[in-house]
Amino acid sequence: MDDQLLRVGTTCTLTIQRFTEFGAYLGRDDSREVLLPKKQVPQGASAGDRVEVFLYRDSEDRLIATTRIPAFGVGSLACLEVKNVSRIGAFLSWGLEKDLFLPFQEMEGAVVSGQTVPVYIYADKSDRLCASMKKVYDHLERAPRGLFSKDDPFEGVVYKTSRQYGVFAAVIRGADWYFGLIPVSQVFRKYRPGDRVRGRIVRVREDGKLDLSVRQKAYRQMGDDAETILEKIREYDGVLPFSDNAPPEIIRRELNMSKNGFKKALGHLYKEGQVIIGENEVRLTGDTH
Repeated sequence: MDDQLLRVGTTCTLTIQRFTEFGAYLGRDDSREVLLPKKQVPQGASAGDRVEVFLYRDSEDRLIATTRIPAFGVGSLACLEVKNVSRIGAFLSWGLEKDLFLPFQEMEGAVVSGQTVPVYIYADKSDRLCASMKKVYDHLERAPRGLFSKDDPFEGVVYKTSRQYGVFAAVIRGADWYFGLIPVSQVFRKYRPGDRVRGRIVRVREDGKLDLSVRQKAYRQMGDDAETILEKIREYDGVLPFSDNAPPEIIRRELNMSKNGFKKALGHLYKEGQVIIGENEVRLTGDTH
Protein backbone atom coordinates (compact mmCIF):
# COMPACT_ATOMS: atom_id res chain seq x y z
CA MET A 1 0.00 0.00 0.00
CA ASP A 2 1.32 3.45 -0.91
CA ASP A 3 0.78 5.79 2.02
CA GLN A 4 1.72 8.74 -0.19
CA LEU A 5 -1.72 8.47 -1.74
CA LEU A 6 -3.17 9.55 1.61
CA ARG A 7 -1.11 12.61 2.46
CA VAL A 8 -1.80 14.71 5.50
CA GLY A 9 -2.96 18.24 4.73
CA THR A 10 -4.45 17.43 1.34
CA THR A 11 -7.97 17.23 -0.08
CA CYS A 12 -8.91 14.09 -1.98
CA THR A 13 -11.91 12.02 -3.06
CA LEU A 14 -12.08 8.56 -1.45
CA THR A 15 -14.51 5.65 -1.58
CA ILE A 16 -16.45 4.36 1.42
CA GLN A 17 -15.05 0.87 2.00
CA ARG A 18 -17.00 -0.16 5.10
CA PHE A 19 -18.91 1.12 8.12
CA THR A 20 -18.23 0.66 11.85
CA GLU A 21 -19.76 2.06 15.01
CA PHE A 22 -17.17 4.86 14.87
CA GLY A 23 -17.94 5.97 11.31
CA ALA A 24 -16.90 4.97 7.81
CA TYR A 25 -13.53 3.82 6.54
CA LEU A 26 -12.48 5.42 3.29
CA GLY A 27 -9.78 4.51 0.84
CA ARG A 28 -8.74 3.38 -2.60
CA ASP A 29 -7.84 -0.08 -3.79
CA ASP A 30 -4.14 0.76 -3.56
CA SER A 31 -4.07 2.74 -0.31
CA ARG A 32 -4.62 2.24 3.38
CA GLU A 33 -7.97 3.13 4.89
CA VAL A 34 -8.70 6.26 6.88
CA LEU A 35 -11.57 6.88 9.29
CA LEU A 36 -14.28 9.42 8.59
CA PRO A 37 -15.88 9.96 12.04
CA LYS A 38 -19.55 9.09 12.34
CA LYS A 39 -20.74 12.70 12.68
CA GLN A 40 -18.97 13.51 9.39
CA VAL A 41 -20.51 10.69 7.35
CA PRO A 42 -23.03 12.09 4.83
CA GLN A 43 -26.62 11.14 5.59
CA GLY A 44 -27.76 8.13 3.57
CA ALA A 45 -24.23 7.23 2.46
CA SER A 46 -23.55 3.68 1.31
CA ALA A 47 -20.47 1.53 0.71
CA GLY A 48 -18.99 2.44 -2.66
CA ASP A 49 -19.98 6.12 -2.44
CA ARG A 50 -17.23 8.63 -3.15
CA VAL A 51 -16.64 11.40 -0.61
CA GLU A 52 -14.44 14.50 -0.82
CA VAL A 53 -12.44 14.84 2.40
CA PHE A 54 -9.49 16.66 3.96
CA LEU A 55 -6.83 14.56 5.71
CA TYR A 56 -5.21 15.59 8.99
CA ARG A 57 -4.12 14.08 12.31
CA ASP A 58 -6.39 14.03 15.34
CA SER A 59 -5.40 14.74 18.97
CA GLU A 60 -4.03 11.19 19.23
CA ASP A 61 -1.89 11.67 16.13
CA ARG A 62 -3.97 9.34 13.96
CA LEU A 63 -4.61 10.10 10.30
CA ILE A 64 -8.27 11.03 10.01
CA ALA A 65 -10.65 12.43 7.39
CA THR A 66 -13.16 15.27 7.59
CA THR A 67 -15.72 16.63 5.16
CA ARG A 68 -15.01 20.12 6.53
CA ILE A 69 -12.58 21.29 3.87
CA PRO A 70 -10.39 24.20 5.07
CA ALA A 71 -9.58 26.97 2.61
CA PHE A 72 -5.86 26.21 2.93
CA GLY A 73 -3.81 23.02 2.95
CA VAL A 74 -0.15 21.99 2.94
CA GLY A 75 1.92 24.35 0.81
CA SER A 76 -0.46 27.30 1.25
CA LEU A 77 0.21 30.83 2.44
CA ALA A 78 -2.61 32.17 4.59
CA CYS A 79 -3.57 34.80 7.18
CA LEU A 80 -5.02 33.00 10.20
CA GLU A 81 -6.30 34.17 13.59
CA VAL A 82 -4.47 33.21 16.77
CA LYS A 83 -6.99 31.37 18.93
CA ASN A 84 -4.77 30.96 21.98
CA VAL A 85 -1.12 30.88 23.05
CA SER A 86 0.34 28.13 25.24
CA ARG A 87 3.75 27.25 26.68
CA ILE A 88 4.73 25.40 23.51
CA GLY A 89 3.38 27.76 20.86
CA ALA A 90 0.19 29.20 19.44
CA PHE A 91 -2.89 27.60 17.95
CA LEU A 92 -4.54 29.08 14.89
CA SER A 93 -8.16 28.88 13.82
CA TRP A 94 -8.51 27.48 10.29
CA GLY A 95 -11.91 25.84 10.05
CA LEU A 96 -11.22 22.43 11.61
CA GLU A 97 -12.01 21.12 15.08
CA LYS A 98 -8.28 20.74 15.73
CA ASP A 99 -6.52 24.10 15.56
CA LEU A 100 -3.32 24.53 13.53
CA PHE A 101 -0.14 24.55 15.62
CA LEU A 102 2.36 27.43 15.30
CA PRO A 103 5.56 26.49 17.20
CA PHE A 104 7.44 29.20 19.09
CA GLN A 105 10.51 28.69 16.92
CA GLU A 106 8.43 29.45 13.81
CA MET A 107 7.11 32.81 15.07
CA GLU A 108 8.28 36.28 14.04
CA GLY A 109 8.17 37.92 17.46
CA ALA A 110 5.49 37.31 20.06
CA VAL A 111 1.88 36.78 19.03
CA VAL A 112 -1.29 37.28 21.05
CA SER A 113 -4.80 35.85 20.99
CA GLY A 114 -6.99 37.55 18.41
CA GLN A 115 -4.05 38.62 16.25
CA THR A 116 -4.15 37.57 12.59
CA VAL A 117 -0.78 36.34 11.36
CA PRO A 118 0.58 35.36 7.93
CA VAL A 119 1.84 31.77 7.85
CA TYR A 120 3.01 29.00 5.57
CA ILE A 121 1.34 25.63 6.19
CA TYR A 122 3.55 22.55 6.11
CA ALA A 123 3.88 19.00 7.43
CA ASP A 124 6.73 18.56 9.93
CA LYS A 125 9.12 15.60 10.19
CA SER A 126 6.49 13.69 12.17
CA ASP A 127 3.91 14.31 9.41
CA ARG A 128 1.92 16.67 11.61
CA LEU A 129 0.38 19.84 10.21
CA CYS A 130 2.07 23.04 11.41
CA ALA A 131 2.24 26.72 10.56
CA SER A 132 5.33 28.90 10.20
CA MET A 133 5.66 32.67 10.06
CA LYS A 134 9.37 32.38 9.28
CA LYS A 135 8.80 30.24 6.19
CA VAL A 136 6.59 32.87 4.53
CA TYR A 137 9.62 34.59 2.95
CA ASP A 138 10.84 31.34 1.36
CA HIS A 139 7.53 30.82 -0.45
CA LEU A 140 6.85 34.28 -1.85
CA GLU A 141 6.93 34.81 -5.60
CA ARG A 142 8.95 37.22 -7.68
CA ALA A 143 6.77 39.40 -9.88
CA PRO A 144 7.08 38.48 -13.56
CA ARG A 145 7.99 41.29 -15.92
CA GLY A 146 4.99 43.44 -16.79
CA LEU A 147 2.73 42.33 -13.95
CA PHE A 148 3.33 45.46 -11.86
CA SER A 149 4.38 48.98 -12.78
CA LYS A 150 5.60 51.99 -10.83
CA ASP A 151 2.75 53.80 -9.02
CA ASP A 152 0.38 50.83 -9.27
CA PRO A 153 -1.73 50.49 -6.12
CA PHE A 154 -1.12 47.46 -3.92
CA GLU A 155 -2.64 45.66 -0.96
CA GLY A 156 -0.71 43.29 1.23
CA VAL A 157 0.19 42.00 4.66
CA VAL A 158 3.24 42.54 6.88
CA TYR A 159 5.15 39.34 7.61
CA LYS A 160 8.35 40.70 9.20
CA THR A 161 9.84 43.98 10.41
CA SER A 162 13.47 45.10 10.51
CA ARG A 163 15.02 48.21 12.03
CA GLN A 164 17.73 48.04 9.40
CA TYR A 165 15.70 47.43 6.25
CA GLY A 166 12.10 48.43 7.00
CA VAL A 167 8.85 46.50 6.81
CA PHE A 168 8.63 43.31 4.77
CA ALA A 169 5.16 42.92 3.27
CA ALA A 170 3.69 40.34 0.93
CA VAL A 171 1.84 42.00 -1.94
CA ILE A 172 -1.26 39.88 -2.47
CA ARG A 173 -2.98 39.61 -5.82
CA GLY A 174 -5.57 36.87 -6.01
CA ALA A 175 -4.03 33.71 -4.57
CA ASP A 176 -0.46 34.87 -5.24
CA TRP A 177 1.88 36.49 -2.72
CA TYR A 178 4.84 38.58 -3.98
CA PHE A 179 8.01 39.94 -2.33
CA GLY A 180 7.55 43.51 -1.09
CA LEU A 181 9.48 45.93 1.13
CA ILE A 182 8.53 49.27 2.66
CA PRO A 183 12.04 50.79 3.04
CA VAL A 184 12.94 52.14 6.46
CA SER A 185 12.87 55.69 5.04
CA GLN A 186 9.15 55.21 4.33
CA VAL A 187 8.21 53.76 7.73
CA PHE A 188 6.54 56.28 10.05
CA ARG A 189 4.73 54.01 12.52
CA LYS A 190 5.15 50.67 14.22
CA TYR A 191 4.00 47.59 12.35
CA ARG A 192 3.66 43.99 13.41
CA PRO A 193 3.20 40.80 11.40
CA GLY A 194 -0.38 40.50 10.23
CA ASP A 195 -0.98 44.23 9.76
CA ARG A 196 -2.73 44.96 6.47
CA VAL A 197 -1.06 47.61 4.33
CA ARG A 198 -1.98 49.40 1.14
CA GLY A 199 -0.33 52.09 -0.92
CA ARG A 200 1.62 52.29 -4.17
CA ILE A 201 4.54 50.52 -5.79
CA VAL A 202 7.51 52.86 -6.08
CA ARG A 203 9.89 50.47 -7.85
CA VAL A 204 9.81 47.09 -9.56
CA ARG A 205 13.28 45.62 -9.13
CA GLU A 206 15.07 43.59 -11.79
CA ASP A 207 14.81 40.51 -9.55
CA GLY A 208 11.01 40.82 -9.36
CA LYS A 209 10.89 42.20 -5.82
CA LEU A 210 8.81 45.31 -5.12
CA ASP A 211 9.65 48.51 -3.23
CA LEU A 212 6.52 49.93 -1.62
CA SER A 213 5.20 53.09 -0.03
CA VAL A 214 2.07 53.49 2.09
CA ARG A 215 2.07 57.20 1.28
CA GLN A 216 0.67 58.87 -1.82
CA LYS A 217 2.68 61.06 -4.16
CA ALA A 218 3.81 64.26 -2.45
CA TYR A 219 1.20 66.58 -3.94
CA ARG A 220 -1.61 64.24 -2.86
CA GLN A 221 -0.09 63.26 0.46
CA MET A 222 0.23 66.85 1.65
CA GLY A 223 -3.55 67.23 1.93
CA ASP A 224 -3.86 64.05 4.00
CA ASP A 225 -0.96 65.12 6.21
CA ALA A 226 -2.53 68.54 6.75
CA GLU A 227 -5.77 66.92 7.91
CA THR A 228 -3.81 64.63 10.25
CA ILE A 229 -2.10 67.67 11.78
CA LEU A 230 -5.42 69.46 12.30
CA GLU A 231 -6.92 66.41 13.99
CA LYS A 232 -3.91 66.13 16.30
CA ILE A 233 -4.07 69.83 17.21
CA ARG A 234 -7.74 69.43 18.11
CA GLU A 235 -6.82 66.45 20.32
CA TYR A 236 -4.51 68.86 22.16
CA ASP A 237 -7.35 71.39 22.62
CA GLY A 238 -6.15 73.69 19.87
CA VAL A 239 -2.45 73.90 20.74
CA LEU A 240 0.09 71.38 19.41
CA PRO A 241 2.99 71.29 21.94
CA PHE A 242 5.73 71.26 19.28
CA SER A 243 6.47 73.05 16.03
CA ASP A 244 8.43 72.39 12.83
CA ASN A 245 11.74 72.53 14.72
CA ALA A 246 10.82 69.45 16.78
CA PRO A 247 13.02 66.34 16.55
CA PRO A 248 11.98 63.88 13.80
CA GLU A 249 11.30 61.18 16.41
CA ILE A 250 8.57 63.26 18.07
CA ILE A 251 6.91 64.04 14.73
CA ARG A 252 7.07 60.39 13.69
CA ARG A 253 5.66 59.21 17.03
CA GLU A 254 2.83 61.73 17.21
CA LEU A 255 1.83 62.03 13.55
CA ASN A 256 3.21 59.00 11.68
CA MET A 257 4.97 61.19 9.14
CA SER A 258 8.45 62.45 8.33
CA LYS A 259 9.72 65.83 9.46
CA ASN A 260 9.85 66.95 5.84
CA GLY A 261 6.23 65.90 5.29
CA PHE A 262 5.22 67.70 8.49
CA LYS A 263 6.90 70.94 7.44
CA LYS A 264 5.28 70.90 3.99
CA ALA A 265 1.79 70.24 5.36
CA LEU A 266 2.26 72.78 8.14
CA GLY A 267 3.36 75.39 5.60
CA HIS A 268 0.25 74.63 3.56
CA LEU A 269 -1.99 75.11 6.62
CA TYR A 270 -0.22 78.38 7.44
CA LYS A 271 -0.75 79.71 3.92
CA GLU A 272 -4.40 78.73 4.16
CA GLY A 273 -4.69 80.71 7.38
CA GLN A 274 -5.67 77.69 9.46
CA VAL A 275 -2.76 77.70 11.93
CA ILE A 276 -0.38 80.04 13.71
CA ILE A 277 3.16 78.65 13.94
CA GLY A 278 5.14 79.49 17.07
CA GLU A 279 8.68 78.55 18.07
CA ASN A 280 7.54 75.59 20.21
CA GLU A 281 3.87 75.20 19.37
CA VAL A 282 1.26 75.35 16.63
CA ARG A 283 -2.14 76.94 17.31
CA LEU A 284 -5.38 76.80 15.43
CA THR A 285 -6.69 80.13 14.20
CA GLY A 286 -9.99 81.25 15.61
CA ASP A 287 -12.09 79.93 12.70
CA THR A 288 -10.55 76.44 12.49
CA HIS A 289 -11.96 74.85 15.68
